[in-house]
This record gives sequence, structure tokens and C-alpha cells, in this order.
Amino acid sequence: MRAAMATSFHHLFEQPQLRTAAAGLIHHEFWTEVEGASVERMATRLAQATDADRIPLCLVAVHDGALVGVVNLVEDDDSPEPDWTPWLAGMVVAPEWRGRGVGSQLVRRLLDEARRLGIGRVWFGTDGPGFYTRLGAVEHRHVPGDFRYMRFDLA
Repeated sequence: MRAAMATSFHHLFEQPQLRTAAAGLIHHEFWTEVEGASVERMATRLAQATDADRIPLCLVAVHDGALVGVVNLVEDDDSPEPDWTPWLAGMVVAPEWRGRGVGSQLVRRLLDEARRLGIGRVWFGTDGPGFYTRLGAVEHRHVPGDFRYMRFDLA
């Protein structure tokens, strides 16, 4: 019997065979009701993350060769303020992998990458602030409803 492999984390450009799966995970979580959005368009956006030393960055969690999660660092994610940059965006863990720490590890690794690049603050928007608060994020602005703009202060 073969032993199960541990979950590993990579830049997406190191695992290009997972690009369509990552695009599908993001699209189905956030973009299905956006006119003109598609898995193919998301895959094209993810293909721009080609270098570990510049934004955009895309990190993936992989288990036994299969994609189990993804997170991105982008210049802007439809920010209401031009000086809010860069952004944590498209953080999704496959439903069957949620609650196992994959999302936390993805976020922590992305923040480590941001620090490595000399970035002092990372912005994001969410309707699930508790997850990010547990990782050290602070609320920056609460807008009507459940949505919040938050940030990680890295410096």
C-alpha cells in the first residue's frame, strides 16, 4: 500500500498543469454570476503569474498531484482606494479540503512571499472576516452588509 503524500505548496508557474483547475476553483467560488467571466479568462489571468519575484503571484496547495487550494497576490482587486495595494485575492480551498488548515497555510505562505518582496501591507475584501482575523488581519472598513475591507500589516 502506497503512503499518502503530504500537501505541498508551489507557485502556480511551477505546476502549469494545474492552471485550469485553479482557474475553475476561483471562477466557481467568486465569478459564476459575473457577465463575461469564464474559467478560460481566469486561466489567462493566472498565466500572468510567471515569476516568484514580482506581482502577480499565485500559490497553489497540492495533494497527491491534485489541486486543493489557491491564493493570489495582485496589484489591485477592484479597490475603492488607489493606494490600497497589493491585494490578497482569489483565496479558495476545495470544499472537501476545508477545515484542514490548507487555507491558513496558503495565506501564511502568501504573506511570507509578500514580506520577501518587501511589501509592508496586504489588502483584501471578505465577507468572512473571522478566518482572516485569526491569522492576524485587522478590519479597515466595514461596508453595508457582511463585507469588510481588511489588511495584514507585515512590517
